[in-house]
Formats: sequence, C-alpha cells, structure tokens
Amino acid sequence: MYGLARPFLFGLDAEAAHGAALNALEVAYRTGAGALLSRRPAPLPTRAFGLTFPNPVGLAAGLDKNGAHIDALMALGFGFIEIGTVTPRPQAGNPKPRMFRLPEHQAVINRLGFNNGGVDMLVRNVERAKRRHGLLGINIGKNKDTPNDSAENDYLFCLDRVYPIADYVTVNISSPNTAGLRELQEEQALRRLVGTLREAQERLAAVHGRRVPMLVKIAPDLTDNDVEAAARVLGDLHVDGVIATNTTVSRVGIEGSPLAHEAGGLSGKPLLGQATAVLRMMRTRLPESIPMIGVGGILSGADAAAKMAAGATLVQCYTGLVYRGPALIKECVEAMRRRKEAPSRGNMPPIV
Repeated sequence: MYGLARPFLFGLDAEAAHGAALNALEVAYRTGAGALLSRRPAPLPTRAFGLTFPNPVGLAAGLDKNGAHIDALMALGFGFIEIGTVTPRPQAGNPKPRMFRLPEHQAVINRLGFNNGGVDMLVRNVERAKRRHGLLGINIGKNKDTPNDSAENDYLFCLDRVYPIADYVTVNISSPNTAGLRELQEEQALRRLVGTLREAQERLAAVHGRRVPMLVKIAPDLTDNDVEAAARVLGDLHVDGVIATNTTVSRVGIEGSPLAHEAGGLSGKPLLGQATAVLRMMRTRLPESIPMIGVGGILSGADAAAKMAAGATLVQCYTGLVYRGPALIKECVEAMRRRKEAPSRGNMPPIV
C-alpha cells in the first residue's frame, strides 16, 4: 500500500505530505482498512529502563508532535512510540517552508522548530488513546522565547504534566532548530538542568507511587570531548537512558544537493555513520547500567543491527519511514532478532 501512495505523497510539499500521511493512517486505523494489525512483527520482548518493550523498534519523536495519532502509529508494529517534542505553551514553529526531502540521498532537512499545540493539548490526546500495542515515550522541550537561564522551568513544567501518563520521558536538549538549545549540552549547563530534573523525577515518583524513567537525547555534532563530558554528567546523575542521536547540522554526504544550503537538521541515510559513531563512543563511556536508544539514518534492517552492534538496546526510526514505509519496522525487528538470537556475537557476519 505504501508503494502505491508514495508517488502521491512525494508530489506534495514535504510538510503537507507529512500531514496527509498521518491523516490517511488515522482513517485506515479507524476503519480497519489495510489490515494494519496483521503486519505487526512477531514479539521480541526487550527490557530497558525498567520497562519491557514488545519489540525493540520504536518511532522517534517529531512525527506526532501532539500525540494525535498514538493508536494508529502503534498499530503499525512499533514496540514503542515517542511523541513530541512538546513545550509548555503552544507555538507555531519556524516560518514555512521548513521541511525538505532529498530523495537522491534518502534524507530530509527540517527546521520545524518545536511546532506543537502545547503540553495541555498533548495530555488530552494521550488520555484519549487506548495504547494497546506498545509503550509511550513523551519528548519535552522549552518554548522558543524562553531564555536558557530559565529553561529548567519549562522542562519542569512539562515533566510535571506528562509524568502521570508517560511510560518514559525524554529531555530534548539537542534539536538544532531552537536557537541556543544545544548550549544546554555544555557540561555545567547539562549538570544543572539534568540534576534539577532528576530531583523532580524522584519527587514525582514519591507523589505518584510510580517511577517513570527519564532519558536525555544528545546531538550527533558533539566533539569527542563533548561526548566525554556528557557521559560523565549523565553517569554521575544516574539518568535512566540516553538517546543518540538527534539530527545534524553537518552537510557531509549531500554537498551536491541544491538543498544543502537550507538551514535545519539533516536526517536519513547521510546521518547513519555520524550518529552511530556518537552512539558507540557514548556507550563505551557510560556505565553499563544506562541503556541507550540508537536513532539516525536507519533505512534497513542491517542499519538497525548496526546500531545494536554499537551498543543500542532499542532503536528508533523516522526518516526511514518516509522512504521505506511501514515495512521497515518488521525488517528491523527481524534483523535485531537474528543478531540477538545468534549463538555468539563472534559468529555474526560483519555489519557494513
């Protein structure tokens, strides 16, 4: 079905196609068209952050910012989906056009800028969802007009609102599309922000009688020293998990594209090597007790297995769905199953 729909979608502006695809998926889910549930991969239970995921393949944040399509997306076969990024107040994001496809590179550039309806809208949508088929992560950020020295207030507000309804919460400090946001990854700023959120997490756990894991999402553009510092801080503060990585401001691999000059985060195939290298480096520096999610450039089952080989317990897709469609989900689950069930890693063929 996706193969038939793709030419139509690719004929639309990238952001318009995004909305059309979500609306069509919602209609298909609500009417039972397309036998969505029959395509779910066989279970591959995976334990991370104190949670058991039905399978280790998830949807990265950004596709469903307001949590308006949770059940339809879960029906595609994901073991978990992550919604957001959500901010305390609604915001329109950056001026359009702000999303660009690069089909020759199997890539996307976006500078959406945390466009969302605000945390109260997201909470209402989550409360209406049935959530039968997977776990739900909620990705939180700050409003564009909130200065960095007040950023913790935005994150605390969102954490407090989503804590009762989330299976896990992700702290997004790595989007390149909100001016100054990535400065929060600097060692002292990171320690201050994440330390404050960790204290709030433990307070909320006592209030709600339930501990919700908190993850931190990092950028692929960190230097080796940045990764060392971030790993030290996140390890010291005992975060529950790390997601590597967000989109990149690099244009390596797309230099010949007429869209390479467009501002924003690059995702898709050109990101795979860079994101996986940061994942591998972070994995070797974090305590083994802190699991990681690998995201960035997954367009095949082999790519998902490569993330697993680099140290990821779970993976997430987004741009790969644009180019491959929902078949990518099952392919990734099966590739990870083969790697997980192999007698030993020494017997595995090299992943290229």
